[in-house]
Amino acid sequence: MFGTSGIRGPVGDRVTGELALSLGRAVGSEGYDRVVVGRDVRESGEFLQSAAVAGLRESGADVVTVGVAATPTISRAVSAYGADAGIAITASHNPPADNGFKLWTPSGRGFDADRRAAIADRIRADEYDLQPWDGLGSVERRSDAVDRHARTLREAVSVAEGLEVVVDVGNGAGGITPRVLSALGCSVVTLNGQPDGAFPGRPSEPTAESLADLEAFVGATDADLGIAHDGDADRTVAVDGEGRFVPKDVLLALFAREAASEGDVIAAPVDTSLAVDDALAAVGASVRRTPVGDVHVAEATTAPDVVFGGEPSGAWIWPAETLCPDGPLAACRLVELVADRGPLADLVDGVETYPIRRTSIEADRPEAVVSRLRETVLERYGTIDDLDGVRVDAGDGWFLVRASGTQPLVRVTAEARDEDLADGLVAEATELVAEAIDDRGDGIGP
Repeated sequence: MFGTSGIRGPVGDRVTGELALSLGRAVGSEGYDRVVVGRDVRESGEFLQSAAVAGLRESGADVVTVGVAATPTISRAVSAYGADAGIAITASHNPPADNGFKLWTPSGRGFDADRRAAIADRIRADEYDLQPWDGLGSVERRSDAVDRHARTLREAVSVAEGLEVVVDVGNGAGGITPRVLSALGCSVVTLNGQPDGAFPGRPSEPTAESLADLEAFVGATDADLGIAHDGDADRTVAVDGEGRFVPKDVLLALFAREAASEGDVIAAPVDTSLAVDDALAAVGASVRRTPVGDVHVAEATTAPDVVFGGEPSGAWIWPAETLCPDGPLAACRLVELVADRGPLADLVDGVETYPIRRTSIEADRPEAVVSRLRETVLERYGTIDDLDGVRVDAGDGWFLVRASGTQPLVRVTAEARDEDLADGLVAEATELVAEAIDDRGDGIGP
């Protein structure tokens, strides 16, 4: 039921009002007495929120609704309003046809595996602690969640020199970012700033391909940098002052190197580039690998020696602030970094990168494919890292094979310090996957 980032899928199919009602009932029945609920800009979020609130109240939970807001705004509101949990109704970077739910604790960390399992078990068993008429929960509507978040960001960041920044909101819930950057003294131009759950300006996921307008605009003007969010603004990516998309691993390296010093650790998933390790080695810090998924990165950042966590998807976590990936905070930190350290283009060029290859292979049962492949790889290489999938260290390179947490796909990633080795590693890993699929016929097909 739960993927790596909550529940997500097509509205009217996997995600329905019935599911939202059941989710609310389950959360309330698990003893979460006060719950914050908010949603992103998708129109379907309105009825899903109503159903979730009804389920929570039926189970005796008091509800605080915050309306349309970025996911990090909703997450931060859990502790701000003295709640036990939060529900963000969002499909994040997915297309308009989808919606979903993310569950949050007061620390800003998403529900862990045990909490998610308890909710899922109640829903599957249709087992809820529904209350009589005099035990129903109340509803409190708050309109200041965004103001609170904005004030927190202004206090967390200091921009000595006002920059010219272009923010592509992507018609999503990230309008807080241009607001805060303006308050910090920046000159801000907004693209796709009108909230619209159909995402007419560009696809919700911000990539080098989907941000062509942002790249062209920044490159043709005197803007210092461009920033883009996904639909619920938990992700942030960037474009440098020359209009070049900043590779996400490079952005991770920049954030990590700025946050860390001698002896510090940053948390990053198993598919993170060697560029991050090298950038941190220069300041005496190191990387601690996690399974893929911001919930796993957030868990790792609770360790006392971890000062930052990041995922190449565009999720960035500063644990001293919140354990939720906070896209607006990341945007402000990046502007602060450029104001202090100089042009983003120069900072990007200062990070040495290596050839990295990513591909996906369709499979009916990706977990079974990876499990079968694990045995073959262990026999061939002797040692593997199976923290999340199968990762093989090849000296000057590595490859990773893992099952997607949201789609019927096996993901293959390979990186090396030269092109030929990278190509060879991805070809080898892809062949291993194909053999594992052919072995028992787990591929997509009749």
